[in-house]
Amino acid sequence: MNEKQFSGKVALVTGATSGIGRACALAFAQAGASLVCVGRKSDALHEIKTKINETGADVLTIEADLAATEAPASVVARAIETFGGIDVLVNAAGHISNGTIENTSLEAWDEMMNVNVRAVFQLMQQATPSLIERRGNVVNVSSVTGLRAFPGVLAYCVSKAALDQLTRCASLELAAQGVRVNAVNPGVVVTQIHKRGGMNDEAYAAFLEHSKTTHPLGRTGRPEEIADLVLFLASDKASWITGATYSIDGGRSQTCAR
Repeated sequence: MNEKQFSGKVALVTGATSGIGRACALAFAQAGASLVCVGRKSDALHEIKTKINETGADVLTIEADLAATEAPASVVARAIETFGGIDVLVNAAGHISNGTIENTSLEAWDEMMNVNVRAVFQLMQQATPSLIERRGNVVNVSSVTGLRAFPGVLAYCVSKAALDQLTRCASLELAAQGVRVNAVNPGVVVTQIHKRGGMNDEAYAAFLEHSKTTHPLGRTGRPEEIADLVLFLASDKASWITGATYSIDGGRSQTCAR
């Protein structure tokens, strides 16, 4: 691929301060894009801005809680005001917490849906006019849990399945206007999302070790590997791909319970 294949393009990345979102933001910057980085923590936003500035790319950072009803519209408006439009929307912000059908509270359910589905829907809806104008595209960061059921994370699984269907529906509705919509479905990737969801260091270390046995390729994933796929799907190399939910999971989605 052309090293600066996104030169002149604007990429809006949510969850840009950690994990997969951070890796995506840096990858787009290195590929020549101007960045709009959205996150909840000002210090982390300052850090990613510094990193992106080192690549020579332009960057706008926006501190926002995307679960707030008015936040997605405000984020998109600021991006367009600053850079004139949006070519790529990467929805990487996500939330996970434990819970079963028996003990998931309505509050926990709503929190999961608001971040993982509603905010994505709002961002896509608000960005659509600019994406149509610039024949841009969307890449949603879903999960293997959108494709397969896993016990103990009920609301998360349902939210990611909904995100996959949102991806497919939007792809059909926007195809005639030249806008592509795809999703990536990672397996276990080493990020901070599980710790933010309440897992302590010891439990997380055990979870990562166990994950080596549940992923056929024998290891967990790296954020940069997911970012590479996101970059491909957002690029002209993927110009005939839309409505896809791409497994990138070391073979995890091919396995049965173990």
